[in-house]
Amino acid sequence: MGHLMKVVYCVKYGSHQDLQVREIEPPPAPKAGQVKVELKARGIQFSDLVRMAGDYQDKSELPFVVGGEAAGIVTEVGSDVTHISVGDRVLTPGGCVEQINISAKAVLAIPENAELNVAASFRNNYATAYYGMQRANLQPGETLLVHGAAGGVGLAAVDIGKLYGATVIGTASSDEKLAAVKQMGADHVINYTDGFREQVKTITGGRGADVIYDPVGGSVFDQSMRCIAPFGRILVVGFTSGAPSLAKTNHLLVKDASVIGYTLGGLQRHNPQQNTHNTRIIMGWLESGRIKPFISHIMTMDEAIDGYQLLVDRKVVGKVILT
Repeated sequence: MGHLMKVVYCVKYGSHQDLQVREIEPPPAPKAGQVKVELKARGIQFSDLVRMAGDYQDKSELPFVVGGEAAGIVTEVGSDVTHISVGDRVLTPGGCVEQINISAKAVLAIPENAELNVAASFRNNYATAYYGMQRANLQPGETLLVHGAAGGVGLAAVDIGKLYGATVIGTASSDEKLAAVKQMGADHVINYTDGFREQVKTITGGRGADVIYDPVGGSVFDQSMRCIAPFGRILVVGFTSGAPSLAKTNHLLVKDASVIGYTLGGLQRHNPQQNTHNTRIIMGWLESGRIKPFISHIMTMDEAIDGYQLLVDRKVVGKVILT
């Protein structure tokens, strides 16, 4: 047989340290309605770690390819595919593998002026942040408080919050990370190691934040409840702290506030039309330079374990890309 291709597999539920880089046969010619894509850049993210641990809502069958979003070049086109040609640069679900066959409907053309690394780094983060702002109905002139603002979904929320015309406050755990949050356009930054409630109150003239974007959870959520503005909305994005929190309904009542849980997976499943529409909009923003994804590390697939370790150690600002 000819040339083998690399793939990064999760072979058992547990830690990213157990991932295996293997060589397997490349996929056959694409079937009708499919295209073959040679992947050049792959984005990895925190939710991959949750999936590897076997804690994700829907467990993946073992072994599975890790990662989920990628960018590459179409090398073969199956019959019935008219809107995509060999040589097109596309964004595709894919992950840590060199070539894939995928339904032509699942790939998106990448704007000509966007680098493949940037294209691979932005969709999940920006789609998550954008859908969140839609759910929270963020308005121009409101104050948006973004926790974990140096992470992938955090930086995307800062970027989109500014696009919406909000005043953005970003929190992070180190001054180095806060510098990146400031670079992304945040109006105010807070190192939340010593808490953030008083500073948010001061910045907002005692009113509190209108929308709070929380990928952290735990005690951060509890403090957020104490600096939410009247009619404020807290977006539950995830729990990088490892612990969800209990929302006290009496606090919500006093503040006329809402807590909104949401996932991109839910939108993809229950409202695929809106998901496609949102993706087109953020692609347009990328093309016109209105958003600027931030990549902190570019590594190879052989270094996948190290890449995930950087996420675990919270050393990542924005995104890790595997080429």
